[in-house]
Amino acid sequence: CMNRRIIFMGTPALAVASLNALVDARMEVVAVVTAPDRPAGRGQQLRMSAVKERALELGLPVLKPEKLRAPDFLAQLDVLNASLYIVVAFRMLPEAVWNRPARGTINLHASLLPDYRGAAPINWAIINGERRTGVSTFFIGADIDTGDILLREETEIGTEENAGALHDRLMAMGADLLTRTVKDLFDDTLYNIPQSEFVGDMVHDAPKLTRENCRIDWKLPSQRVHDLIRGLHPEPGAWSMWREQGKPDRQFKVLRSKVAPSGAGSGRKGDGPGTLFVHEGKLLVRCGSGMIEGSIVQMEGKRPVDGEAFARGSRDLHGVVLG
Repeated sequence: CMNRRIIFMGTPALAVASLNALVDARMEVVAVVTAPDRPAGRGQQLRMSAVKERALELGLPVLKPEKLRAPDFLAQLDVLNASLYIVVAFRMLPEAVWNRPARGTINLHASLLPDYRGAAPINWAIINGERRTGVSTFFIGADIDTGDILLREETEIGTEENAGALHDRLMAMGADLLTRTVKDLFDDTLYNIPQSEFVGDMVHDAPKLTRENCRIDWKLPSQRVHDLIRGLHPEPGAWSMWREQGKPDRQFKVLRSKVAPSGAGSGRKGDGPGTLFVHEGKLLVRCGSGMIEGSIVQMEGKRPVDGEAFARGSRDLHGVVLG
């Protein structure tokens, strides 16, 4: 009888769907590895990860190593004697971990590898205006997101879909793909394909989201600005600076937007990119070409509000520029 024991490694809600799918498929998950409990929220209460919470409900042993190379953690892994490790939204594994199990360590990634390697593939696919993306399972190797591919599944990205909605769809698709991958792997019906055989015209990076790469460049065309905004919704949100004469600059987020129809407010001459104005009750911002309507916006220190309500509550916007 062959060893089909699995150790599952993951932390956020994204990984819970995969853990559930494996357990529902009667896979032999013998333990879960997740991040240590961290202080969170206003009271800085210790909070467990979404994966730990689910693992405890399922009655699975939970390991929470601070250091992945710690000898006692590696010893715990060996005692569990799993032939396959599965990683979904965890952290960089040292070779001492990923190279341990006989059948290797597989990872679920929310893009069509080799495209969009990195920490934020869902966001960047939308930010770059892609029409399709998907999920991939692959073997973890020495370089991040570059190991041999096992299975991939593709999906269209809706023209108005935001990162939150796409995340939820890929979470379900990924859980299904992962379960099929594990089953086929244990049945020896899978071939792994080097990523070099997939390379198309261009491979994009999907770096971690930072304050700087979430900032809106109003000189870009309206469609590009809109794609950035939906690619960062609901988290962390695209932002700009609100510049008003005689007042200190404030951060201003545009959380949801629409590309404004071409005639809207076009009579105004001489206003550069980032100029705000109200047209037929809607809050518009001029871009390098075209305009966007801010449909949900948030001034620093305030709650998010509907763009039309913001427009009604604003005094004259003359002289306000976002930059």
